[in-house]
Amino acid sequence: MRFRNLQAVFGALLLGACAAQAQVVVVDDAGETVRLERPARRIVSLAPHVTEQLFAAGAGARIVGAVEYSDYPPEARRIPRVGDNRAIDIERVLAMKPDLIVAWFHGNVGRQIDQVRSLGLPVYYSQPRTIEDIARGLENMGTLAGTGKIASGAARGFRERVRSLRERYGTREPVSVFYEIWNRPLYTVNGEHLISDVIRLCGGRNVFAELRVLAPTVAQEAVLKADPVAIVASDIAGARPEWLDDWKEWPDLQAVKLDNLFFIESDLINRHGPRIVEAARQLCEMLDRARIRKFRR
Repeated sequence: MRFRNLQAVFGALLLGACAAQAQVVVVDDAGETVRLERPARRIVSLAPHVTEQLFAAGAGARIVGAVEYSDYPPEARRIPRVGDNRAIDIERVLAMKPDLIVAWFHGNVGRQIDQVRSLGLPVYYSQPRTIEDIARGLENMGTLAGTGKIASGAARGFRERVRSLRERYGTREPVSVFYEIWNRPLYTVNGEHLISDVIRLCGGRNVFAELRVLAPTVAQEAVLKADPVAIVASDIAGARPEWLDDWKEWPDLQAVKLDNLFFIESDLINRHGPRIVEAARQLCEMLDRARIRKFRR
């Protein structure tokens, strides 16, 4: 009898240990702890960059629902849609029986996300502010989905490319940069934005880094006063925006005088996914050309 009691106690301890091993715990970009009793098998992605991260982390096959514009990699286009960053079809989400929701902290409708959480569904918030946050996000999503080995490899490769760019460009002569998200009104980013971190990686200096709003509007006069060496634009159409050449109206502007009006595909630089390292490579090369034109004339 005593032996059987010991067996029962040992069995209970073993089951508890297995449960502890199965449980996964990560901290998201909002600083919230996310706990799952076991790795997620049915994930709903509520941002295009999240979809990209999940695929890169080896969890693409676990995505059962995604928002509009989740179009990379190509396989993502076949995932059923649950809305966009303005409105989510909560009933459709619930019908998919997800065991994890991955949301964009600033992009999704907060009240709807709160509604999802109130129903007991775990939510991981993704809002990378630095390049390193993307690598950490890959690792976290791999942990949550049970694809840690693939995710670790993806994060390691991402960090290696970033390190190579930083070693090559990060200590070169600083170049002042105005990043133009849109022209009417003029939208840019402050120093806390991920794109500003990419600019720093390339040895650039965001002329509006000190503004308090993450993606502020600025006056045309403020850009002219800052007189950036380079102006970099993106456009949702995926082609060089015609309005970038509007700056040629001011031929004395350094960026115009030096022919430093550049363009990067929006999907690469404005999405907070792993492809931003390719945007960084392109930006670093552009700013190096601007640097040469400025300091080696």
